[in-house]
Amino acid sequence: MNSWINLDALWRIVVVGLLTGAGLPALFAVALRLLNPPGTSVTAARPTAGAVGRVLAGLIFAVVLAAIGWGISVIVNHR
Repeated sequence: MNSWINLDALWRIVVVGLLTGAGLPALFAVALRLLNPPGTSVTAARPTAGAVGRVLAGLIFAVVLAAIGWGISVIVNHR
C-alpha cells in the first residue's frame, strides 16, 4: 500500500462513479426503450408499449429519481 494513494478509497470512488455516471443514464435509456419498443413508429398516434413495459419503465424511472434524490440529500447534508 502506498502512503500517497489510498487504494481502498480509490476503487470505491471508481465503482460509485461508474454506477452513477454510466449506470443511471443507461437505466433511463432502457426505460425509454421500454416505452417505445422496436417495430413501433415515433409518428404513430398511440405507442404500442404493453402494460408490462409501462410498469417496468415506471419502476426504472422511480429508481433513477430516487438515486437523484439521494444524491441531492447527500450534498445538502454534507455527509
